[in-house]
Amino acid sequence: MELRHLRHFVALAEEEHFGRAAERVFVVQQALSNSIRNLEEEVGVPLVLRTTRRVQLTPAGQEFLIGARETLLVAAQTVERARRAARGEVGRLTVGFVSGLAFGGLPEIVRRFRELYPNVSVDLRELTAQEQEAGLRGGQIDIGLMLLPVRDPTLDSRPLWRQPLVAALPAEHPLARKRRLKISDLSGENFVFFPRQLRATYFDQVMRWCAASGFTPHVVQEAIEIPTLLSLVAAGVGVFLPIEFFSRLSLPGVVYRPVEDAPTVEIVAVWRRGDGASPVVRAFLTVADEVLRAGPAKEGSGKESSRK
Repeated sequence: MELRHLRHFVALAEEEHFGRAAERVFVVQQALSNSIRNLEEEVGVPLVLRTTRRVQLTPAGQEFLIGARETLLVAAQTVERARRAARGEVGRLTVGFVSGLAFGGLPEIVRRFRELYPNVSVDLRELTAQEQEAGLRGGQIDIGLMLLPVRDPTLDSRPLWRQPLVAALPAEHPLARKRRLKISDLSGENFVFFPRQLRATYFDQVMRWCAASGFTPHVVQEAIEIPTLLSLVAAGVGVFLPIEFFSRLSLPGVVYRPVEDAPTVEIVAVWRRGDGASPVVRAFLTVADEVLRAGPAKEGSGKESSRK
C-alpha cells in the first residue's frame, strides 16, 4: 500500500466523482480508477460503490477513510519534522560556557535562539575550558564557549567576540575618581584574582601585560567565582582586572574603569570536528554571530557601576 493510493482514495471520497478526483490529484481518470482498484484488492474488501451518477463509500470504505486521513496526516507531520530537523529547528543543544559569559553575550544569544527555535531544548552548563574540552570529546556537550587557546586537535573553533580588560576598583579608591586609567596606575596595588590553575591563559596574559609596564601584581587573595572576587574588591581587599563584560555585574561598592592599551581576550565557540555540519550547531553559531554583531556585549561598556 502506497501513500499515493491513500491520497487518491481520500480525494475520491471527498469529491464523490472520478473525474474531479483525478484532476485534484493531477492524474488521468483511468490511473485513478486503477489506483482505487489496486487498493481494494490489497485491502480485500470493496471500498467504493460505483454508480453512473456518483461515487459512494461502502461501510468498509467509510472506516478506511478515517484511517487513511490519519495516516496521511502523520506522514505529513513526519516529513515536516525531518525538514525542521534539517534546518536545526528541532532537537536538543547542550552548551558549555565559562562563568563570565553569563554576564555578557550569552544571555542575549540564548534568548534570541529560543525565540527563533522554540522547539530546540537548550541545556546550559557552566564549565571551565578544560571541562568543556572533555565534555565535547565525551559527547556530554555539543558546543563550548571559552577563551583561547583550544588545545585539543579533534575540536574545531571559531572566534565569536573580543573583550578588553578593565579595572574593577573599590568605589572609595582614589583611582575611582579617574575616568580612565593606565596599567601603571595599579603598580602599587594589591590584587585579587583567579588561581592560575583555573584560568591559566587569562592569568598569564594579565601577568605579561603588567610585566611589560614594569611590575608584577601582588595577589593577596584568590577566589574561583567572579561575584566572590568582586565582593573582595568592594571590601577593599584589592583591585581586579576582569574582562569588560563582567562590568555588567553591578555590586555595591565596585566601580569599573577602562584601562589604556588593555589587551583583549578572545572568546571562541568550540565543537567536535565534523559536528559543524549539525543543523542545530550551525543555527546556534548563526544566531551568535547575528546577536554579537549587534553589540550586546558592549552595552554599558566602560561605564561606572557603583551603588554606595
